[in-house]
Amino acid sequence: MSFQQGLSGLNAAAKNLDVIGNNVANSSTVGFKASQAQFADVYAASLAGATGLAAGIGTKVATIATQFTQGNISVTNNPLDIAINGKGFFRVDQQGTIFYTRNGQFQLNKDGYIVTAAGENLTGYAANANGQILPGALVNLQLSQADIAPSPTAKANVLVNLDSRQTTPTAAFNYLDPITYNSSTSMTVYDSLGNAQTYTFYFRKTAGNTWAVYSSLTNPSGTTTLQNGGSPITTLGYNTSGVLTSGAVVTANVPAIDLGTGAAALSFQLDFTGSTQFGSPFSVNAITQDGYTSGRLTGFAIDDNGIIQARYSNGQNKAQGQIVLANFTNPQGLQPLGNTLFAETATSGQPLVGAPGSGALGVLQSSATEDSTVDLTAELVNMITAQRVYQANAQTIKTQDAVLQTLVNLR
Repeated sequence: MSFQQGLSGLNAAAKNLDVIGNNVANSSTVGFKASQAQFADVYAASLAGATGLAAGIGTKVATIATQFTQGNISVTNNPLDIAINGKGFFRVDQQGTIFYTRNGQFQLNKDGYIVTAAGENLTGYAANANGQILPGALVNLQLSQADIAPSPTAKANVLVNLDSRQTTPTAAFNYLDPITYNSSTSMTVYDSLGNAQTYTFYFRKTAGNTWAVYSSLTNPSGTTTLQNGGSPITTLGYNTSGVLTSGAVVTANVPAIDLGTGAAALSFQLDFTGSTQFGSPFSVNAITQDGYTSGRLTGFAIDDNGIIQARYSNGQNKAQGQIVLANFTNPQGLQPLGNTLFAETATSGQPLVGAPGSGALGVLQSSATEDSTVDLTAELVNMITAQRVYQANAQTIKTQDAVLQTLVNLR
């Protein structure tokens, strides 16, 4: 008489209840993946092999399989909360040891590194001083709190319409006297120290379809200086259809002394391409330039490809790094370590690391977290089933005991 089958059933049902209880306990754990107890039957080993009369000696837990299904996405107010939509794991570094997780609740430590609640560093690709991502070696991602350096104006585009009905002024050009030129406009340019300088254009018609362009610079102290020694910086020529044919591109040179800020001399390209001369009032259609002043870090955003874009008070953005994801051929082979961390094993295979959205890797969503995949309703039903299984196996032991007692009492 054997009690082995019922005892193995009790052990298996108890282990199943353990798995269900762990799932229920982690129903609110961000990034948690529900597990499932999987069972296998057991037969006694025999040199002659199993026969058709072998009843088996019970069951056993074959494995506890983590179900790596996609969890729901919940929106948060923290830009460092990051959810993975699709396959992959965040790659984190704990003093040189690499782990993997789906929990995207990150924060900044005192040194500006992006870390988990337990202190593991989020890893990814670094960015150079110009904000260009450097794919290759993986580093612990760190957000710099330093101001972004100013960039002097190197190119400016000016798009205007000059009124063809205008006549040539009779008096010699004088930027202080509006009757000596036909129209004017100004733009802001930046020197090497990030100071804003006002650069003004004066358009004076000199002949039919021909316009001389003069310029002046007003520095931050309010001093205005006529540029190019008082001569035109360029002459714009138009054809009879009002299309610009000459003088479109010119280099503007501003001496350091005119800037009045201690900055280096300023030299930038002026491009009037697209400007017109039609029989309509003077208008400024577009003025752009590529310089900017220094800026303080005001915030950052993470796009769906994992690039961390820092925002500055001067309106500029600069990439400070890119989060990477890792995927495995057999994710169920990963070893769970607690704290929603997993470790690579021989069964899982080596990690396939890449940028989010590349290959089979999922994309990221900032200010969001991935919910636990535990379905409480299903788990409670499974719990009832496991309880009944436990009771049934206990009943087989009770029945075996009654049969054995009957045999013992035979006279």
